[in-house]
Amino acid sequence: MYGFGDLIAILKKSPKKIVFTEGTDARILEAASRLLASNFLKPILVGKEEEIIAASEESGFNIRGAEIIDPLKFDRLDEMIDMFCELRKSKGVTKEQARGILSQANYFGTMLVKMGIADALLGGATYSTADTVRPALQLIKTKPGNTIVSSCFIMVRPAATGENEVLAMGDCAINIHPTEDELVEIAGETAQCAKIFGVDPKVAFLSYSTLGSGKGEDVDKMRNAAAKAKAKYPDLPIEGELQFDAAVSPRVARTKCPGNPVAGHANTFIFPEISAGNIGYKIAQRLGNFEAYGPILLGLNAPINDLSRGCNAAEVYSMAIITAALA
Repeated sequence: MYGFGDLIAILKKSPKKIVFTEGTDARILEAASRLLASNFLKPILVGKEEEIIAASEESGFNIRGAEIIDPLKFDRLDEMIDMFCELRKSKGVTKEQARGILSQANYFGTMLVKMGIADALLGGATYSTADTVRPALQLIKTKPGNTIVSSCFIMVRPAATGENEVLAMGDCAINIHPTEDELVEIAGETAQCAKIFGVDPKVAFLSYSTLGSGKGEDVDKMRNAAAKAKAKYPDLPIEGELQFDAAVSPRVARTKCPGNPVAGHANTFIFPEISAGNIGYKIAQRLGNFEAYGPILLGLNAPINDLSRGCNAAEVYSMAIITAALA
């Protein structure tokens, strides 16, 4: 498993810049202070300089050396407005409208990534996931060949061997009722993300049925999606539909699907819809003592990630490293 030390080692070889859109938030300032004490990831704080400095002094975090960019005083604002209008010309956005939109930190920060001023963005400590994803979809857009933005959680806990047990779960946060083809895309992106954390992905498309033991539209969807995924990613071990016990327990797998190379050994789980995914990762987190890192947004042209509004500074720091490592 790639721990944070391994991710940091990657970043040290190629240091990055990450935008924090909520520059006055104490959690962001604490994480930025920790990053500034290192040499692998430089924070860019969005907001009014005097307000950010006042907030840092009040909270007691040293952000000396941080790059602070005020959207209203940005020296390349006219260039940014022109680029924004070009990106949104199908919507007929005027320069005056663009100026107003870019006064919002989430849009301004996303444009810093689009312009190459920053490599990645982390936001959402004080606003909704939709307010992170919307600018990303409009400006950064999905990667070639991708049709959706999806997400996964990386789940980590200590194993008896002394190493970490690492799982990937998707989509637990973005797509409510993904279609078969969207599930295929989610599986490919989740498996690719898992590899960054040192996981050799074995992908299970989860259901209440194991290889035909149950019937229903939801079963058919997962079975068909698994078949399409096998065809699209022939080098990736994939199986489905599988019940969770058949996916993770070698003993159950020997009974329900003997000889199957994925069943009993799966570590990358694709859920049929968001309710199952969201409930599933939270059960693993709360009852299985897994640390949950995410949601990690997948399928975009640049790494943009969303924070929980209930996050703490340690989670901001961890997600900053994860986000930058995806750049």
